[in-house]
Amino acid sequence: MRIGILGGTGPQGRGLARRFAAAGHAVVLGSRAPERAQEAAADYADLGDVTGGSNLDAAGAELVVVTVPYDGHAALLAELAGPLAGKVVVDCVNPLGFDAQGPYALPVEAGSAAQEAQQLLPGSTVVAAFHHVSAVLLDDPSVTRVEGDVLVLGEDRDAVATVCELATAIPGARGIYAGRLRLAGQVEAFTANLIAINRRYKAHAGLQVTDLP
Repeated sequence: MRIGILGGTGPQGRGLARRFAAAGHAVVLGSRAPERAQEAAADYADLGDVTGGSNLDAAGAELVVVTVPYDGHAALLAELAGPLAGKVVVDCVNPLGFDAQGPYALPVEAGSAAQEAQQLLPGSTVVAAFHHVSAVLLDDPSVTRVEGDVLVLGEDRDAVATVCELATAIPGARGIYAGRLRLAGQVEAFTANLIAINRRYKAHAGLQVTDLP
């Protein structure tokens, strides 16, 4: 599969790019600064077919992953609604704020970043996933397995199945259907809890769901 990553030069985008490329997928890193994406892509050239360009270039891929910061989420997706039409768009964005007390979930009028994405991309099939996988572990070449479950939410069963399978590109990970898109808000918000846990225990904790085959 050819996978485009919007905002692909950030920590999460780079980490996912490493694992997707190592699993044999072609990856296009997108950025507002194409030259920066090209430089980032060169770091993964030994893993396979990884290229860099603009976010518009990344939007031309078969499946597109959104990893931009939340403050640029709506504007970018509105701009790319045309090129993203007819495609599966995986939204990984966590709307979070930080203050002296630590991380907290930001209110989103649509209910979640994923629901906001679906409103902005009526011609696309939006799936929410990859919120709780540590970017640090993903992009560390010495880490051979990233144990944990990837919660996948969406309305289209085939698209959800595709993203659950894509999750297995991360060694040690498993994709699990976690409900319809309207449940994405609490999944995104839980990332604040994980960040608080990781800060307290100096870890890179993820999420595992028990009692599943």
